[in-house]
Amino acid sequence: MDRRKFLAAAGAGAATAVAAQAPALAGEPAKTTPAPPQPTDFRPPGRDFPKVCGDLGNQNHSPLKQINRRTVGHLGGAWHVNLEGGSTEQGQQSTCVVQDGVLYVQTSQQNVFAVDGRTGAVKWKTNVGTRGTNMRGVALGEGKVFSTSGANIVYALDQRTGAVIWQKQLITADEGGADSGCDPQNGQCGGLTGTLAGAVVYHDGLIYVGMQGSTGGARGRAYALKAATGEIVWIFWSAPGPGQFGNDTWAGDSWKTGGAVPWIHPAIDPSLGLVYWTFSGPYPRTDGSSRAGDNLFANCIVALDAKTGERRWHFQSVHHDIWDMDNVMAPVLIDLRIDGRLRKVVVYGSKVGMYYILDRRTGEAVHGMEERPVPQDERQKTAPTQPFPGGEPFCPQEPRFDNATRPVPFYEWGGLYTPHWDRATIIFPGAGGGGDWMQLSFNPYTGWVYVGYGLINSGYSNARDGRVNTSRPLGEYFAGGIAAVDPRTNTPVWRRDGEWSLAHGNGILTTAGRVMFQGGPDGLLHAMNDETGDVVWSFQCGAGVHTSPIAYEIDGVQYLAVLAGGNGLPYPDIPRGDHLWAFKLGGTVAPAPTPTPPSKRNDIRTAAVTGVTTVTLGRIWSTSTGAPGTTENLVAQNAMAPQHLRIPAGTTVTFVNPASNASAHAAVAFFDNEFDTGVLMPGQSATHVFDTPGTYFYNDAIYPQNTGKIVVY
Repeated sequence: MDRRKFLAAAGAGAATAVAAQAPALAGEPAKTTPAPPQPTDFRPPGRDFPKVCGDLGNQNHSPLKQINRRTVGHLGGAWHVNLEGGSTEQGQQSTCVVQDGVLYVQTSQQNVFAVDGRTGAVKWKTNVGTRGTNMRGVALGEGKVFSTSGANIVYALDQRTGAVIWQKQLITADEGGADSGCDPQNGQCGGLTGTLAGAVVYHDGLIYVGMQGSTGGARGRAYALKAATGEIVWIFWSAPGPGQFGNDTWAGDSWKTGGAVPWIHPAIDPSLGLVYWTFSGPYPRTDGSSRAGDNLFANCIVALDAKTGERRWHFQSVHHDIWDMDNVMAPVLIDLRIDGRLRKVVVYGSKVGMYYILDRRTGEAVHGMEERPVPQDERQKTAPTQPFPGGEPFCPQEPRFDNATRPVPFYEWGGLYTPHWDRATIIFPGAGGGGDWMQLSFNPYTGWVYVGYGLINSGYSNARDGRVNTSRPLGEYFAGGIAAVDPRTNTPVWRRDGEWSLAHGNGILTTAGRVMFQGGPDGLLHAMNDETGDVVWSFQCGAGVHTSPIAYEIDGVQYLAVLAGGNGLPYPDIPRGDHLWAFKLGGTVAPAPTPTPPSKRNDIRTAAVTGVTTVTLGRIWSTSTGAPGTTENLVAQNAMAPQHLRIPAGTTVTFVNPASNASAHAAVAFFDNEFDTGVLMPGQSATHVFDTPGTYFYNDAIYPQNTGKIVVY
């Protein structure tokens, strides 16, 4: 129970940097340096906001400025509608788009809506199936609304009426021909079928559609379809088959279940004719022993010819990933002036907590790239080096002891790229840490990129023999924050830690009014000063906000809109709903009632057991018998029997290691040090009197993933 390593790594507080000069609102001093004019062929938003993330470059910026730092205090609800009748059963991840004053948005219930942007009246509603999946946004083009569905069907709907114009089934057995690796018996590629995912993107007669499923072994692919008919124009297989570039980076037939799926939408540069898509980690997710090699195009950004799908260049951010560090995000395209030279760049990177700023034409690292040696584990066939870009990370890259990344005791732990095998190992950033999949914003007035991040550890094992990949160790704390990064130097300008993780769809919108908007898991939508991050206005939306706010204008009146419906990650208890909100200056619709906020710890949610005063270590509680199981378990997270105990103050609890167990066990409270049984050999026990009401998490010092909770009332 030596905690010297645990106490030795306390980190320093987040540093801030002085901002440069840039134009501000009239009468205010300039403080930052603006970017050069951005490409008009990105089709930036104006009165409308016709694409998820605003434009083809995913800059997520609005030129509207009626709502600004001086007026934002008068912002109020313009209208509110419950799209699914007030349902709180499902989370919502669809960001709205607007054209000609009409909002278009999906719900997880598989409905697509057209909503009057002035009044909130539903103009039409079209159902696209019953099989649920994440819905993250529609595309508009050629008078159509393009949507995916949980049944892996792409729909083209009439933009005026919602009527189905065409539909196309994707992820089928015949895609890719005889050498595709598809299994004709079950119509899938890899271990699971996978599902369509990510917002749809329209450009120049084509729509671009991604998919998810790498955690189950679906073989990744990205699609381009004809917008007029749904005909498949090309498929890019991101786990290459024989004869395809990159196949030699997969051992044997491991490419067939390779994962590497594109579950967030791409960016497009029309002048270069390139689509920039990011691809997830490989399968198996945390066990690399069967897939030796770098595993292209997992953990890559790939520049593809927009018309043919041909690979032009790629960059792999994590070689041979064993940590679910997929870095899937909506890449951001920016024109920047760096060292006096105009550079066309793409900003890529997320979970690793740092950005790779790459030349859009060539994939060259604008600020340099160093392949650094990293810790090794021969069993995992780990890559000898990993790429680190010039600049600085926007959040820490190892656990700290002054914030939520403090590791749960007794786990092995380390920084980025620390390997694991059979013993669960905590690292930060974790699978839900860093920037994950929040949607960035580039603000041309400051020249900065804004990112929400999660301060969330992950604990990894190889998931063999019943072991759980404890991707979020029970009892750990969750938090996060927001950072401004200058892509001209790839360094953070400022960073603000906060109480909530802001990395799971919590998109940021910047505006010419010099305020930016972002929502959180507690349901609050915030407006912030774009130079400092200071909150200048807040509004309760009634459910977690895990979509991007958007701005639009009708008859000279600027509106802000957002769908607030919650999410399942990283907090399982995020308040859910179906709230579509619009705001305007002088709006009078009152905020929603404040929902119960999520737990700030990764809670144990099994039902509490009462009337029991003994906890049996190394055993799983049987709900059918109301007693500990009869077999010792050394790998589960719930091998405390009972795992969740509720007792009155003054109760003495006995912790027992049964004589029939083969291993030593120990129960130690964290982070409050309420009790410590010491090491108990089989047949030994220890007691503790719980006098003070509260909630006490504890784990097994020998098998730390095994965690329990005692609630004293």
